[in-house]
Amino acid sequence: MKVFVTTASAAALLLLATGGVSHGQPAADAPCAGQIHANPGFEHGTTGWTAGPRIVVFGDATRPAHTGHAYAAFAGLDVTRGDLLRTTVTVPANCDLTVRFWVRTTTTETSRGDYLNVGMAVTGIPPKTRFSLAFDGGAQWRQYSMSTGTATTERTATVSFVASETAGNGATAFDVDDASFTLS
Repeated sequence: MKVFVTTASAAALLLLATGGVSHGQPAADAPCAGQIHANPGFEHGTTGWTAGPRIVVFGDATRPAHTGHAYAAFAGLDVTRGDLLRTTVTVPANCDLTVRFWVRTTTTETSRGDYLNVGMAVTGIPPKTRFSLAFDGGAQWRQYSMSTGTATTERTATVSFVASETAGNGATAFDVDDASFTLS
């Protein structure tokens, strides 16, 4: 019995000296949390984005942004052309990246001819078009979402918005706003 009391006393002294029961190293901030893109709402123009020459970032009182003051617009000109808006982010190991964005469509088209294709390329996975939006998307902001899934290694994810317009069928403008890049 005396051995038990001595062992129990030693354990109590150890707890008092160390401040409690040890569970290893203190937890660091979780790398899989929060927004990781510096300019998701285009409030700073195209900073953090690669933008084609016809991408316009502006706020318009008659066509307000989803939130804030600015959005990216693929201006409809009723000409045959294509344009690109793209960004790349790093996805830490064991994290999932969810990309959510809002799109609004303004058009004079009567049949499909102009498209906004939204794709994601992730390290180790072939690039894939996730959404192909056309003139019938609507004049109201609509939200879309896609994610990378998790992997045991760090990866990069490139999100691309590619507008394709065909002449002679009316003009379509695609507006993009609030492209959040959230880790979980």
